[in-house]
Amino acid sequence: MAGVAGGNDLQWCFSQVKGAIDEDVAEADIISTVEFNHSGELLATGDKGGRVVIFQHEQECKNRPHLRGEYNVYSTFQSHEPEFDYLKSLEIEEKINKIRWLPQQNSAHFLLSTNDKTIKLWKIGERDKRAEGYNLKDEDGRLRDPFRITSLRVPVLMPMDLMVEASPRRVFANAHTYHINSISVNSDHQTYLSADDLRINLWHLEITDRSFNIVDIKPANMEELTEVITAAECHPNQCNVFVYSSSKGTIRLCDMRTAALCDRHTKFFEEPEDPSSRSFFSEIISSISDVKFSHSGRYMMTRDYLSVKVWDLNMENRPVETYQVHEYLRSKLCSLYENDCIFDKFECCWNGSDSAIMTGSYNNFFRMFDRNTRKDITLEASRESSKPRATLKPRKVSTGGKRKKDEISVDSLDFNKKILHTAWHPKENVIAVAATNNLYIFQDKIN
Repeated sequence: MAGVAGGNDLQWCFSQVKGAIDEDVAEADIISTVEFNHSGELLATGDKGGRVVIFQHEQECKNRPHLRGEYNVYSTFQSHEPEFDYLKSLEIEEKINKIRWLPQQNSAHFLLSTNDKTIKLWKIGERDKRAEGYNLKDEDGRLRDPFRITSLRVPVLMPMDLMVEASPRRVFANAHTYHINSISVNSDHQTYLSADDLRINLWHLEITDRSFNIVDIKPANMEELTEVITAAECHPNQCNVFVYSSSKGTIRLCDMRTAALCDRHTKFFEEPEDPSSRSFFSEIISSISDVKFSHSGRYMMTRDYLSVKVWDLNMENRPVETYQVHEYLRSKLCSLYENDCIFDKFECCWNGSDSAIMTGSYNNFFRMFDRNTRKDITLEASRESSKPRATLKPRKVSTGGKRKKDEISVDSLDFNKKILHTAWHPKENVIAVAATNNLYIFQDKIN
């Protein structure tokens, strides 16, 4: 991939935006997760209303080969409903926390979706034929009088309008006491793990009534609790290896071959803290909100509040790369603490070749870093630049002194507009960025 910055490097342009333009956004419409499938043909979003919307990539127009095909709605379904835990007197939100696609095995697609407590396996399939000519019922479904049936008919398949059906195939429930923050499909394509604040469970995709607890960090006395699990992911090609991150800024790599209960990690990744920069907020901003293995499996990336770090799995004492996402907010941590923004959980993602990474920020800004050239760029998801094929202009934030013409002052950033969820197409330079209730799709500019 070319660089992510301007000049002769890769340039990004607007492709599409999905969602209403209304100023008053309904809470249920806020996008809570975004995920491409393994081919990039499908793009799924989940929202706070428990809905999953799947977009399908349409084939590009032969008359205009420079225009890539668009993503259009393929299927929409209600994945989770609000529930009530009567034993604990707790409402269970319908909000979709995570979506993970399973590798495609046949014409149907499968995905896992989860809210705080329950994981569901969904099958998304197409139907363009229906059976007609039954013996015991009419075409409208009513039963026929058996005494009037004088001949035997062979039902035939007749063509019909294409219908996309989403059906729940498995429901994995009652295994998490605390809120689920991660699900990750294993490379054996038979098992997956789910993580909450204190435990990680391993499931088989065919078995819903039991799972294996592989990590449990709950202390005997909850007053002794010092950290929680914030994210977990399976290794992309070693089915026995997984990692999980903590609120203390550490990452533990575990090997399931070592023991059934992986409380004792195999590797422990932690960057020593600089004593000179320690403050009241140090522990909060060091909490890791996301961890992602590279496609190659050699590296992993972690996101904390102010930075993204890339770790080599063979080196535990410090990251090999550190990228500052919004260092200009360090002086604003006090007000970010007061308005609770300091607890926002930003995600991060790799491009298909692991040469670039992307993560979100405030004011609907998102950041890209090229690992080869070490260039970085800030772009904005905005309806103002949503003309077809409009090139995205790099944005800059001024931190004081004289503000240049194109710069935006750090004091005028809108902290209610935040890019928490992003996804990068596994094979092409196409990105999906969730901004509140809108999904923006950008692509590289083809000259």
